[in-house]
Amino acid sequence: MNAQHRLLCLAAAAISLGHVARADDWPQWLGPARDAIWRERGLATAIPAAGLPLRWRVPVAGGYSGPAVAGGRVYLADYEVRTGELVNAPNDRSLRDGSERLLCLDAATGEVVWRHQADCRYSLSYASGPRCTPTVVDGRVYMLGAEGNLVCLDAETGRPLWGKDFKQEYSAPTPIWGFCGHPLVEGDLLICLVGGPGSVAVAFDRVTGAERWKALSASESGYCPPTIIEQGGTRQLLIWDADNLNALDPRTGRVLWSRPLKPMYGMSIMAPQVADTSLGRVLFASGIGRVAALYALAADGTGADVLWRGEPKSAMYCANSTPFIAGDTLYGCDCDTGALTAVALADGRRLWETLAATTGGDRRSKHGTAFLVRQAETVAGDPTGSTRAWIFSETGDLILARLSPERYQELGRMHLLEPTNECFGRDVVWSHPAFAGGCVFVRNDRELVCVQAAN
Repeated sequence: MNAQHRLLCLAAAAISLGHVARADDWPQWLGPARDAIWRERGLATAIPAAGLPLRWRVPVAGGYSGPAVAGGRVYLADYEVRTGELVNAPNDRSLRDGSERLLCLDAATGEVVWRHQADCRYSLSYASGPRCTPTVVDGRVYMLGAEGNLVCLDAETGRPLWGKDFKQEYSAPTPIWGFCGHPLVEGDLLICLVGGPGSVAVAFDRVTGAERWKALSASESGYCPPTIIEQGGTRQLLIWDADNLNALDPRTGRVLWSRPLKPMYGMSIMAPQVADTSLGRVLFASGIGRVAALYALAADGTGADVLWRGEPKSAMYCANSTPFIAGDTLYGCDCDTGALTAVALADGRRLWETLAATTGGDRRSKHGTAFLVRQAETVAGDPTGSTRAWIFSETGDLILARLSPERYQELGRMHLLEPTNECFGRDVVWSHPAFAGGCVFVRNDRELVCVQAAN
């Protein structure tokens, strides 16, 4: 190769790498900033009747875990069953034997690069597979299984680096619906919802796996993922267990403040949402049993005061999916009505609701679910105060919609996957998509699909 040819190749490589660098990864639950915002540019402004282009479709096994996408790879946790029937009774555990797996696939083709698997016996309700999306950072991938097995692997090769067994090491009972708190990387720590006496939250050294601190006891650990917020000029770690909403110093685990917030059945699930609004800096959290509260966060970081609590026909009560705040409006799914709902933050008043984005039916259904991600890119002609959202419904449809305090407006939809699981007698798919490299990645209990959403 002569010098001129070499320079041309290097220039082409630089252009290629520059193009890749502008495309975001989706390396954990809810994306790079864990805020459910898709920040890539050049996205489709509508979903045409013929649908978006299909890139690939590959077989996988069961699970609720969403995919993570990083460095041109897709990481997906699933469960390969050997024996045992799946019986989705809310209060009964299914006994199943099989292997929990972490698959690493090429994001461009869907081809398997490597797989890690370990035998795991399930005793869970809704026991189709893992719940937690893998977390990928600095060449490592962290997977938390439904029975509390945490493993750190080399993201390039799949080689195990370290692991933890929450049940054995922390006397943490498996929650009836499994371990669900997506692991959180904070600096050099990996923070997990664990359970057991004094260890509802545990921080591990993310390189070595050594315990750095543990904190909190509760009647149950709950299901809410660890969440970082900014308050009073400091970073605070929110841990919402079955009894209280707690703010901790993420470096030490020291409790900074705590407020009682107790949903039914220990079902603290949604990640509390914080936003700057006309009411000031507020925090919203809600759960089953019509438990909901909007808090005003203290400017000095010392606590939170209740602005209002939900009533039977106000607010929204979230379960499977996390809502978001845009302006002075809250958008999310209500587990009582099963509808995508808009709520005024000023007083909790419901502005509108629709089943089109959740169950697709005409009758209210418990735990109707849709997973919502905001689009950061603005589109000329969109009304002021509206928000574009990419929505994956429990019916297996990808929807692009415009949300505003006034209405829900669809900008197209396409059917991506069949609902392969069941809830309350209806077929559902409950898995959060990933949005990366101009594509949408989503799974059910049989397939992982990639569609192109960039122009």
